[in-house]
Amino acid sequence: MLEATKSCIKTAFLSTLPCLLLFIFLFSFITPCASQDRPARETTIVFKHGKIAGDQRAFRAIIEEFERRNPGIRVRDEVLPSSTDEQHQFYVINLEGRSSDFDVISMDVIWVQEFARAGWLRRLDHVFPPRERELFFRGPVDAVTFEGGVYAVPWYIDAGLLYYRKDLLERYGFSPPDTWAELVRIAKEITARETGLYGFVWQGKQYEGLVCNAMEYMWSNGGGLMADGRLDALREENVRALAFMHDLIHEYRVSPELVTTATEETTRHIFGNGRALFMRNWPYAWNIFEREGSAVKGKVGVKTLPSFGGGPGASTLGGWQLGVSRYSKHPAEAERFVRFLTSYSVQKELALTVGYKPTRKALYLDPELRKAQPFIAGLRRVFETARPRPLTPFYMMMTQVLQPELSSVISGLKTPEEALRSIQRHAGRILEAGEPGRGR
Repeated sequence: MLEATKSCIKTAFLSTLPCLLLFIFLFSFITPCASQDRPARETTIVFKHGKIAGDQRAFRAIIEEFERRNPGIRVRDEVLPSSTDEQHQFYVINLEGRSSDFDVISMDVIWVQEFARAGWLRRLDHVFPPRERELFFRGPVDAVTFEGGVYAVPWYIDAGLLYYRKDLLERYGFSPPDTWAELVRIAKEITARETGLYGFVWQGKQYEGLVCNAMEYMWSNGGGLMADGRLDALREENVRALAFMHDLIHEYRVSPELVTTATEETTRHIFGNGRALFMRNWPYAWNIFEREGSAVKGKVGVKTLPSFGGGPGASTLGGWQLGVSRYSKHPAEAERFVRFLTSYSVQKELALTVGYKPTRKALYLDPELRKAQPFIAGLRRVFETARPRPLTPFYMMMTQVLQPELSSVISGLKTPEEALRSIQRHAGRILEAGEPGRGR
């Protein structure tokens, strides 16, 4: 009985052996084909950045497109606090500690010099070679260059602009102002006839935005903090410019006292709710004002900032740059992501959907972009002439002197002369201890 059972099992095994061998043979070919679309190992890079001001879904779609084009690379974008000061503090603490928790970092235009000098960024000359730099605005290129090397790629550009309610100016027969005196006169006349309307809102909180605003007033009056590469704060042109900022609130009363605590988003909400005639802000606000449901959709005009007369207005250069952490575990993948985000097509998509203005000059001639945003053609000249704050690795120390002194002027705690004298003394020591600023 046992022998008969063994014979049956042996017969059954031998009869199925050809099928089993055929299955193994076919499976050896099928398995690799099934895995071709899925890499054996995925790499995740972490992108640190501030909150996207416009359509965040559109930005997420851009990241997903990168992942589709680069199988095996995943991007985890992590949003930092909206305050640029807090973002800077985060980077300093983590990069000083050689953290490898993130790979690609978005940097304010004033940080690159500092981070490069500290040795926290990978040099990106091969990612952003000279022939590519020619396609970008000069200001941002200068900002990412330190001691002959390139340490970031300009992502999007900013410069101060004047927003105005074109419907109200037309109703009362005014043209957009070319001088600050005209702005005051128009604001006084229209706000006297329109209830619940502020004349002019701008960024006056004690933070970096106040420095940007103050520089524009000083430059547009023929002044500035730097002269021939050296600090020269206590100039009569600067005194008059800072006095005007104070008088906008306390003498002319066309700016409400709340501007002394206002940031970009504060002023953007006030203007976007139809409660201000004029506003100084960055270009990103335009797309938000033109959204469906906006209280000011179709009612907003944009132009260059006014001057004090006798010359053009001036805008502070702003914007954000993309760098790769020196401590990244995936530098090649991070660099590929930086190339993608700064490409022509992605910068165009960001301009159309989010409102970020391109650092590539050719996009200001793009027909589709000009049709969607008619004012963008005029921005090219603004960005070509926008002025940088002092380009120095020690700027973040310098601005800690500037911010409280400027705040004290617009709040009426100090005279312009007192504040500028203090700036000359304390900021001068900072620059003398390091290398002199090169901004004008």
